[in-house]
Amino acid sequence: MSGLGDRDIGHRVVVRHRIPDGLTDVIGVLQSWTPEGLVVRHADSSLHEIRADQVTAAKTIPEMPLRPVDVEQLFLTTALGRPAVETAYVGEWLLRASAGWTGRANSLLPAGNPGMPVPEALKHAEAFYDERGLPPLALVRLGSPEEAELRACGWIDARPGQSDVLVMHATLDHVNGSPAYDVLVAERPDRAWYAAAFDGPVPEPAPTVLEGAPKAVFASITLDGKAVAVGRGSMTGHWLGVDAVRVDPSYRRRGLGTALLQALARWSGPLGGRRTYLEVLEENTPAVTTYRNLGYAPAYRYRYLTRRRP
Repeated sequence: MSGLGDRDIGHRVVVRHRIPDGLTDVIGVLQSWTPEGLVVRHADSSLHEIRADQVTAAKTIPEMPLRPVDVEQLFLTTALGRPAVETAYVGEWLLRASAGWTGRANSLLPAGNPGMPVPEALKHAEAFYDERGLPPLALVRLGSPEEAELRACGWIDARPGQSDVLVMHATLDHVNGSPAYDVLVAERPDRAWYAAAFDGPVPEPAPTVLEGAPKAVFASITLDGKAVAVGRGSMTGHWLGVDAVRVDPSYRRRGLGTALLQALARWSGPLGGRRTYLEVLEENTPAVTTYRNLGYAPAYRYRYLTRRRP
């Protein structure tokens, strides 16, 4: 098959091939390739299986321009990609608790209709966290009506010294390069993965949070006999969420983080993945630069709010 190989899996391609009535072209993402044939996934998610002897020409084509993102949908998608240990609802507002490990897993997600006046809904949220001995936190999208409503009720920045969290997005076409390292993608993390992901003991809630998504995998790169870079991928609809990316300080600036993202993108493609997101502190300039170079663009920013103490 002229012009294509397994290195092109995950990239947009055009394939001209024979059909009973003549020739036709199919444009989409190359989902699989073997010497015997290939599979192209069209934008409508339909799969086109083409035998090698039917192909007359094939090549990669530029990725699609990055389309505007549905911010409200993505805001909810990020929560589904990394579920908390315990959840409850106030109307459509999501309450999350995980024994205090990570802000995302221990905060209110005010999205949708709480089913009651906002001050009353916030009292329910405060009671939920008070009962668990946790500080009341709310993860709010900056510039959203929910941020304005919570601030009007007296909620204030919970982490005033910390920069905003930047949620970035891209299409898989932008990320689907061939990794420069061998990346192991496993359905369950092993001890080596956790050892690379954390300094010291693993927080008790961490395995439940990290392994709790319906579709999640754990990527790692081993060099010099040890895991030196790890990351996690989760699928929610057509979205690939990437988090828990950590590279051993002694092995940074070698492209290991990029290789992890590329391997996770390749994993998600055959599962229907089309877009990807990740979260990063805006003050983490090296990471933000890496993600921008891979084609990620800002979708929105968020901060944590907490109730004002009397």
